This record gives sequence, C-alpha cells and structure tokens, in this order.
Amino acid sequence: MNYEHKVMREIADWEQQMFKPPGWLEKTSKTIGSRINHWIPPKVHTIITTTIRSIVRTALFGAEYTPSRTVQPTLELEAADQEAKELFALYQKIAVAEGAGTGAGGIMFSMVDFPALIAIKMKFLFELSHVYGYDTKHFSERVFILKVFQMTFSGPENRARLLDSVKHWHIEKEQWRSETEYARNMDWETFQIEYRDAMDFRKMLQMVPGIGAFAGAWANYTILEELRQFAMNAYRLRRLHDFEGMG
Repeated sequence: MNYEHKVMREIADWEQQMFKPPGWLEKTSKTIGSRINHWIPPKVHTIITTTIRSIVRTALFGAEYTPSRTVQPTLELEAADQEAKELFALYQKIAVAEGAGTGAGGIMFSMVDFPALIAIKMKFLFELSHVYGYDTKHFSERVFILKVFQMTFSGPENRARLLDSVKHWHIEKEQWRSETEYARNMDWETFQIEYRDAMDFRKMLQMVPGIGAFAGAWANYTILEELRQFAMNAYRLRRLHDFEGMG
C-alpha cells in the first residue's frame, strides 16, 4: 500500500469517527459545561464573543497571521505530513504552557487565555497551510482556514456542511475571491456561539479555583489535538485532489 492509499484510509476512519453519536462522556460534559456556564459573569461572555470576532476578522482581512514560512507546493504528501506533525508539537507545547499559566491565576487570568488560544490556533493553521503548499496571501486560503476552524468546533450538522465545502474547495474557492462579499455574508452570530459552546466544558473548568492550572493545560492540549486532526485531514483531502490529481 502506498502512502496516499494509507492516508485515504485514515481520512475515511476520521470521517466515520466525526459523525459518531455523542457518547456518555460527551453528553455529561455538555451538561456540566452548561451549569458552569451559568455562574460565569455575563461580561466575561461578552469579552469572549468580542475577542472571537476581532481575532477572526484580523485573520481574514489583516496580515498579522501571514507566516514567514515559505509555501511548499512541491513537498511530497508524506514529507508534508511529517513537517505538519513537527509544527503541531511546537504549537501544542505553547498552548499547554499558556493554559497552565493562565489557569493558575483564576477567572480573570483565564479570560486572557481565550484570545491567546485563538491566536495560537490561527498561527498554527496559517503555517500549516504553507506546509501543504497553499499561500495564505490569497483570500480564498484564509476562508478555507476559517472553514477548518469552524468544522473543528461545530455540531454534527454544521460539520457535515463544512466537510462538503472542504471536499469541493477546488470549486467553492472561486466564489471567495472578494473580501467585501465574504464580510457581507459572514454569519458572525452563529460562528461565535458555536465556537464558544464547543469550548464551554473544558475552558470553563479552567476558571474553577484549585484546578485551574491542570484544567487549563489539559483543555489546551486536547483542543489543539482536535484542531490538528481536522486541519491535517482537510489539507490532505485537498492535496490528494489538487496535487496527485495533476499527475
């Protein structure tokens, strides 16, 4: 079996896992997360929501996250995967240290971790795009990054729609060449709520006195791992279509 066939099987397994019905742990986590959510001050939620919107807008329309790493379109898929894993290991260490440090400081310091973690994730995704040969200077590539970000932190129904976008990106990207058009059609409210809800249980535990440092490190570790799986497989799908399809 060559490497591409191995990747295709891994992607099929990932897709199957993605749409499995939630187990007992996931359901319990959601319930506990909702309860913890109630005692978080409204102003904290407002700050989180505002932060999400601000950072995502910067990623889409600014140059802050454009990496200095060169775009590598000629890198073989196996080599790209290996480089992606090394890149992820670096960002996961940064995220864990960030979560532990801010979690130890209680609720006010944990508020600092929300924008920091989103920024870490965005930087990782922008660099990952260049590893797989896609230049983030193109607006459509930034939209793709946002789709991957949303897919990682969405419910099953939205995930199915976003996965379909990823699979047909060679067609869909043509409609996202205009920044103005995208900004006008962006559903910020849904995006913010879905992201915040996906983070509730793990990140809200970080605000609980006494366990904040451990919870913060654990949360950021698992959240980055999820993002790695979704992002790597999204770019692998594109590589299998765009690059191997050219051969």
